[in-house]
Amino acid sequence: MSRLRLALGIAISVALFAYLLTTVDLAQVAERLRHTHLGLTAISVLLAPIGLCVRAARWRYLFTPADRPPGLLPAMMIGYMANNILPLRAGELVRVYVVARRWGRGFWAVLGTLVVERVLDSLAIVGALAILVFLIPVPKIFQYTAATLLAVDLVAVAILVTLAVAPEAAARLLARLTVRWPHVEHRATRIFSTFVQGLDGVRARGNLVPLIGWTLLVWVVPALSAWTMLLAMDLHLPLTAAWTVLAFVGLSISIPSAPGYVGVFHYAAVLALEIFGVTRETAVGYALLFHAAQIVPVTLIGWLFLLREHVTLREATSSRATERLSAR
Repeated sequence: MSRLRLALGIAISVALFAYLLTTVDLAQVAERLRHTHLGLTAISVLLAPIGLCVRAARWRYLFTPADRPPGLLPAMMIGYMANNILPLRAGELVRVYVVARRWGRGFWAVLGTLVVERVLDSLAIVGALAILVFLIPVPKIFQYTAATLLAVDLVAVAILVTLAVAPEAAARLLARLTVRWPHVEHRATRIFSTFVQGLDGVRARGNLVPLIGWTLLVWVVPALSAWTMLLAMDLHLPLTAAWTVLAFVGLSISIPSAPGYVGVFHYAAVLALEIFGVTRETAVGYALLFHAAQIVPVTLIGWLFLLREHVTLREATSSRATERLSAR
């Protein structure tokens, strides 16, 4: 299944990227890129790792105040770096591994916080798109995707709330479902109890307001990066355009793609800018430059953190390593 998904992702990326390149005059794209303002481009590039610093700060509030693990920023940088070079968004598991390895509290407890983080981000994207629907003509495909994502989010929120509010009842239900298989019951119960610990931060008093505040910043920073890149290409569009790019890209990277979201990122950014009357050549140039601004600095910084952590991507993605941490 994973090989099929990888093959499908690569096929989608190649098809979308090739399609974009065949619909533009590459000489004109290069000409637009040559006139890019370097100072503003540098600011957009700098905002990419700053955005991950903000994400790491928010991650702290998904743990209890008295039990926050070390190394959240290095793990965040390493995880996003791994997403840029490994298939199937393996970087998500890599950053869980890096934190669990230092923290010593179990792989599943950290994974629980990651699930909450994904739900928060999905709700933010859907919320942004819901507002944009009233401001711009959002393509139907993005409206349908957002509606599907919202349905998934609502189910996920319901499950997380149930686990956070009534973990004992959920544990009893799990035991009842697996009682015929003692080995499965023991393993499932152990994983479940550890996973539920990862929801302690959501229940912790005083974490809710910071979580909301940091979640807003998590999306404001990349929006500023997108807007700065628009200015760098002499596209004096409203901030709404940057939010549109961000919302479209956020939805598009949820579908299978090659490492680094090649193709899907570019296609979504082009569609977003064409709504504002930007020519295809300029939009493609923007997509290429903005994608590089988001990918290159994070990948380089992530590699530096990886070397400092004395861990390899092979080790972090190994099933044996995961099982070893899960057994803690």
